Amino acid sequence: MTPLRAGVRIQAQFPNPEKQVIVEQIWTGNAYRNFNYLIACPESGEALAVDPLDHKKCLARAKERGWQITQILNTHEHGDHTGGNKAMVAATGAKLLAHANAASKIPGMDRGLSAGDVVKVGKSVELESLDTPGHTMSHVCLLSHTDTPALFCGDTLFNAGAGNCHNGGHPNELYETFASQLANLPDATLVYPGHDYIGNNLHFTLDREPDNEKAAELLSQVENQNPDEALVSTLALEKDINTFFRLRSPSVIARLREVFPDLPDDPDPKTVFIKLRELRNNW
Repeated sequence: MTPLRAGVRIQAQFPNPEKQVIVEQIWTGNAYRNFNYLIACPESGEALAVDPLDHKKCLARAKERGWQITQILNTHEHGDHTGGNKAMVAATGAKLLAHANAASKIPGMDRGLSAGDVVKVGKSVELESLDTPGHTMSHVCLLSHTDTPALFCGDTLFNAGAGNCHNGGHPNELYETFASQLANLPDATLVYPGHDYIGNNLHFTLDREPDNEKAAELLSQVENQNPDEALVSTLALEKDINTFFRLRSPSVIARLREVFPDLPDDPDPKTVFIKLRELRNNW
């Protein structure tokens, strides 16, 4: 498995094959292990900043690349995703976008997003808003309209994991987001999460599914990775190594029954997901 790195160019679905989307993944280095993102149009030099908590790093990277940040997108209302808004707006005058129902929680919102809304950046970039409740009830992910789709998923989907539901969310909603939306995206979709939790998450996968050879192999590759050059996974890879997608695995179910002996003989995927999320809360 060869990881993609920061500065990825994604081919866009436009008649001109030279039109591309540029993605910069920015490692904050903070205690919360946040990733921030810049999504740029190479034609116009305009950029969208996603959850720019470390506004200084985001502004410096934009200056280095010769880009102008014209929009900010908060995937959800938690402070480690919105904390850079004020300084970023002051420095750039950028418009602030978030879930339509987050206006009372995110000061200064300029545009509320609903499912299917399109965010345009410059001349060539189109990003579709997905309404993805679970981590919070006002969470959006962005899906690029590119030949190889990219998903900017905040705290909904992590590499090898799923967001918690402690602060305004619900595991039932998170399951529905995984089952009805994320699982149906193309396998080639690139996954850009809000945090670097891949090591711990893979350990959890292997605790739940000890015979998952792909998870063990990936852990050996990324456990000590440099987050400035983090692996960018795909949805296909997540389906192999992320226990929250592996809800019919006999090994996962057997291990789950050791903790929950009243689990049905053939538990439905939602029950497995909810129990896994419960275990991960205290793992």
